[in-house]
Amino acid sequence: MLSEAAKYLRSALPLRPRVAVVLGSGLGDMVDELTEATAVVFREIPGFPAATVAGHAGKFVAGRLAGTEVLFQSGRYHLYEGHSADVVAAPVRVMAELGVETLVLTNAAGGLCAKLEPGDLVLLEDHLNLTGRSPLVGHVRQGEERFPDMSAPYDPELSLLAVESAAELGIGLTSGVYAGVLGPSYETAAEVRMLGKLGADVVGMSTVTEVIAARAHGIRCLAFSVVTNKATGLGRGALSHAEVVAVGREAGVRLAKILRAVLPRLSPEPRNG
Repeated sequence: MLSEAAKYLRSALPLRPRVAVVLGSGLGDMVDELTEATAVVFREIPGFPAATVAGHAGKFVAGRLAGTEVLFQSGRYHLYEGHSADVVAAPVRVMAELGVETLVLTNAAGGLCAKLEPGDLVLLEDHLNLTGRSPLVGHVRQGEERFPDMSAPYDPELSLLAVESAAELGIGLTSGVYAGVLGPSYETAAEVRMLGKLGADVVGMSTVTEVIAARAHGIRCLAFSVVTNKATGLGRGALSHAEVVAVGREAGVRLAKILRAVLPRLSPEPRNG
């Protein structure tokens, strides 16, 4: 499936970016900023199902952002939709076949710390995979390590560039640990207390599967969480997906500024030929 998908995308996308960005909730509008843009929706790609979650377009868009070649993945697959870890990781594996070397991921997350407020931006420094799933289970896929090193899943050098870019823009950016859970229900107050004791600062239902697959291919990763709500027991009122999308859009404006500043600093020299 993946080789056919990569073959299709090679023929459909004229550019060959080595930097890719997964645009989570609230950031999908960034694709409109690309010049020389070419879009391919997931359902057109061999073996790829259509995206079904509200706020996730489900497409690849290759183009230039301020002159820098980039591949945007607008929307993603989630385990809670009933997809296997292989399907969730498929876009990342296809990126690897296309020659992507650096992957930036964004997501919406609940804040597990009292200090985190809705709209805060968190640079991920580590994660907890609490989904009970791994894309590496089974046979070893071509180009992947059987036992990838996860001592630094989020590249320290890339993270430093992000911190510098945020500081230059005067945008607040804290760092923290992401707890990846299966979902789709939001956490109970007891689960929130447990996650905090495990060392997590934010919690969400994506990202960890993609990062594991990326690291198995040697792709460098950088990731940001947009805090869309205080987790259960830390805030007021019930949680809703509509709230996540609304807050994500507002905070996404600030995160988009950081991405515009940092992406040119992540991009290698263009390939010859």
